[in-house]
Formats: sequence, C-alpha cells, structure tokens
Amino acid sequence: MTSLDFFFNPSGVAVIGASRTRGKVGYEVIRNVIECGYPGKVFPVNPNAKRIFGLTCYPSVEDIGETVDLAVITVPARIVPDVVEKCGKAGVKGVVVISAGFKEIGYEGAKLEEKLVSIVKEYGMRLLGPNVVGIIDTFTPLNASFTAKTPLKGNIAFASQSGAMLTSILDWALSEGIGFSKIISLGNKADLDESDVIEALAEDNKSKVILLYLEDVRRGQRFFDVAKKVVKKKPVIVLKSGRSEAGARAVSSHTGSLAGSDRAY
Repeated sequence: MTSLDFFFNPSGVAVIGASRTRGKVGYEVIRNVIECGYPGKVFPVNPNAKRIFGLTCYPSVEDIGETVDLAVITVPARIVPDVVEKCGKAGVKGVVVISAGFKEIGYEGAKLEEKLVSIVKEYGMRLLGPNVVGIIDTFTPLNASFTAKTPLKGNIAFASQSGAMLTSILDWALSEGIGFSKIISLGNKADLDESDVIEALAEDNKSKVILLYLEDVRRGQRFFDVAKKVVKKKPVIVLKSGRSEAGARAVSSHTGSLAGSDRAY
C-alpha cells in the first residue's frame, strides 16, 4: 500500500466525538482502536471530557500538538465540515467520516456533503465516507470502526458500500473461520471510491483477493480501466446490488446512489 497507507497504517489516530458512554458510536470506535492492539498513539477528542479509556481527551484536534495521520469522525453531520476543516489545519492526511446525514437524506444533506468535499480538497486530505462503518487493517492492526467484533486475519480485502452487508459478512466470516486483510466501508463515496480502493489494494501484498459489494459505480470508465489492470495481478470480485426496482429504491435511500444498469456490469 502506498497512496492510502495513512488510512491503514497511520502514525496517530484521533477519534473525534469519542465517548465514555457505552453503546454510542464514539465509544465503540475508540474502544475498537485501543483493544485491537493498534501500536500508534490514540487521541480522543471531546470538549466535554477530560479522559476516555484512561487517555487524555482533547477539546479539538488542533490542541493535540502531535502527528495525527488519521481522524475518525463520529460527531453530528451539521458540524462535520467545521471539524474536518480543523483536521486540515492540524495536518491530518485522511478522515473517516462515520456520521450519516448527508446526500442519502436528500437535498440539504447533499449540499452539506459538497461543502465537506470542498474542505477536504482545499487542505489536500482524503476522505472515506461519509456514512460509513469505518476501516480495518488486521495486520497493522487497526480497527477504526464500530463493528461489534474484529475480523480474523486473512488475505481477502473487502470493500462494501453497504454497512449492513459489511457487518453481516464479518459476522458470518467469523463463524466460518474466514479472515480478511483489510475492511473498507465506502458509504457515500464523496471522495474515495471503489476505483481508488482497488488501485491501492493492487499494491498490497497482504491482500490476495479483492472483494467488493457495490450499489453503484461512481466513475465508470476509470473503474473499468483500473479493474482491467488490477485483475492481471489478483482476482477482483464484485457483487452488485439494486438489480430489481425495489432494490434500486433501497439503494437510493441508503447511500444516495443511483443503481446502474445490470447490462453495464
């Protein structure tokens, strides 16, 4: 991995919206980052707490004063753009926006997502999401997600546009003893999409197979070009949803996507 390595093997991770309350997404994310054995520094960010899981809690990512490659954001959608701008000013390289409430809810959410992308581009960051479960690398190890369990180590890289499908497959895989190298929740794909992920995973020697669950393809020609190149190195398997009329409606309300024609796939 090269271009997206700061997502999978970051020097430091900030969890913005980290919580002391069991059951909240901010609690589950920081618990997973700590308990998975991540070897780097972990920085909880919450202006209303002093310490979380025994770690010093910071009011803002700008107050940390140390290298933070990756920020995982769990705050309400309306304040995500401001939080991401602070990440840019703090030198963060990648942001994972778990928060929902963007283009999948309609016009106002779409405008908010456009603002988010504009800020990310202004500061030269990369964005995974919004509306995602998170990201996992079993070799680093890093579990920056709110999954109930950490997957087993293996050689399958799995990227999913659906969070529900992702967690269901992870639960099933654990019961079957199947492991993964990397897990990527794509969500709304406001910045990083399936083409970026496939291209990065092609260079990852821990991933022997690339598996994707997609509701749409964001940049058709680029996807075709990248996939054509990558399949010469390793298998790329795509499961496409939204084939029926009902499925297409579900896809639209889920991640704000328009399900593409089956014939194109």
